Amino acid sequence: MQVQLDVRRKTDLLAGANREAVEQKTALLRHSRVSEDIIRILLLLCAGFSIFTTLGILAVLIGESRLLFSNPDFNIVEFFSTTAWQPQAGQFGIWPLLLATIITSLFAMLVAIPLGLGAAIYLSEYASPRARATLKPILEILAGVPTVVYGFFALQTVTPFLRNLIGPDIVSFQNMFAAGIVMGFMILPTVTSVSEDALSAVPRALREASYGLGATRLETSLKIVVPAALSGIIAAFILGISRAVGETMIVALAAGGGPNFTTNPFKSAETITGHIVRISGGELSYNSVEYNSLFILGLALFGVTLVLNLVSQRIIRRFREAYE
Repeated sequence: MQVQLDVRRKTDLLAGANREAVEQKTALLRHSRVSEDIIRILLLLCAGFSIFTTLGILAVLIGESRLLFSNPDFNIVEFFSTTAWQPQAGQFGIWPLLLATIITSLFAMLVAIPLGLGAAIYLSEYASPRARATLKPILEILAGVPTVVYGFFALQTVTPFLRNLIGPDIVSFQNMFAAGIVMGFMILPTVTSVSEDALSAVPRALREASYGLGATRLETSLKIVVPAALSGIIAAFILGISRAVGETMIVALAAGGGPNFTTNPFKSAETITGHIVRISGGELSYNSVEYNSLFILGLALFGVTLVLNLVSQRIIRRFREAYE
């Protein structure tokens, strides 16, 4: 009888301990769920705030641009088809500003793409951990240099060098070529960093399989690793283009101070962002033609950036490689 009581007592104690452990575990799970819910709500608020900010910018641009549509001299067809931009004279052709933006961005990418991809391949495939830890922060310092410094560098150093090399009668004091070249070095850290992350994400097994078949490191880098990371590399290029299109101070200082429809990169021409900086820096009255024209230029620039982002997403989905 005493043995049965002892067994029952031990059984009750074990059952109580198990219930207490279960209750503690349940409380921990409940607390974990609450923490996860709070974090999820905070992240949702951050994402919603970003979307709300973007929609707010778009609403302001559209709302202010509508004021220009009431101007009898403005025609949306001529806006995209004519080559003269003089709002005070009733001429609203965006092509002089858009062409200068395209040319400067093109020269920037001609610098940033080969140098950025080459630096990314070196950091990912050739550099030792110590060299990578040293070189990558040094390269990213370029991203922290104020763009106005790049602008003065283009104006005071690059342009005089080009004028001495090619000739002052060919190269203008302000020109698209110098602005584009310096802008390429400005976006170089962005292209390099994103490309290097994409290359480093390629599984090591692909490299080892290539080496096992007798491929050299260069062949493995160019024929295996780069194609496997192509979606990320293309995304880096398009991100760099978007950064170049929206750059302001370099082109405002070094590219030119007036709309000029020309394809000669050694001539002065004004980009969309440079024009916005120059005009908004003066004394503009609200609801004037010049004032309203700035918002439709901003809306056009917003549209160009949006198209680039959509193209980037489409390319990423098209070329993305999934590894297990």
